[in-house]
Amino acid sequence: MSLTWRVRVGDAEISALHEPATTATSLATFFCAHGAGGNMQDRGMQAVAKELRGRGLDVVRFNFLYSERKSGRPDPMPVLRSCIEAVVAQVEANRRIIGGRSMGGRAASMLAADGFQADGLLLLAYPLHPAGKPEQLRDAHLPRITMPVLCLNGTRDALCRRDLMDAVLPRLGSNFEMHWLEGADHSFHVLKSSGKTDADVLAEMGEATHTWLSKCLRA
Repeated sequence: MSLTWRVRVGDAEISALHEPATTATSLATFFCAHGAGGNMQDRGMQAVAKELRGRGLDVVRFNFLYSERKSGRPDPMPVLRSCIEAVVAQVEANRRIIGGRSMGGRAASMLAADGFQADGLLLLAYPLHPAGKPEQLRDAHLPRITMPVLCLNGTRDALCRRDLMDAVLPRLGSNFEMHWLEGADHSFHVLKSSGKTDADVLAEMGEATHTWLSKCLRA
């Protein structure tokens, strides 16, 4: 049964939604933060949640403060991080996976690098650099992450050039697993000429996540 509630963050509140796995058993709870231009109810977030719930994950979606206010300007990173911390603190879960799409995943990764306690970090379309600015890498904190990590990016992602990420990977620990979604862009969309569909990409994302999570739980 889905549960919608309000979470206090400082002197304000944000919306959150807890949806159970649609499988017989739940493997873990994924706290999925949205990207800079989205919110917890955008189509991309709903599609990811549906896929992962079918792979045995409870999914918690929530708004950041700026998206709750319907502002187009993202909050500063400390505020984004505070939102994630507040939501995680509100949910009882045997196993917690933090992460999310693009900016949301980046905020979660910075929490993980600073020692936030969770069982894993799931990054969907990690924004390694701003679009058109490959020299501005957002990788300095990644080597400090010690929890299991799965990072999924499309090979056409304008915010994560593959050659640049491949150069970063040797500096990361064996806990960091990279999975490339062939032909997908930053929104996990593929061209018709690729011979694949967006549904195919989501299914690959879901299968990779389930395989990774199963390994994490056995470790």
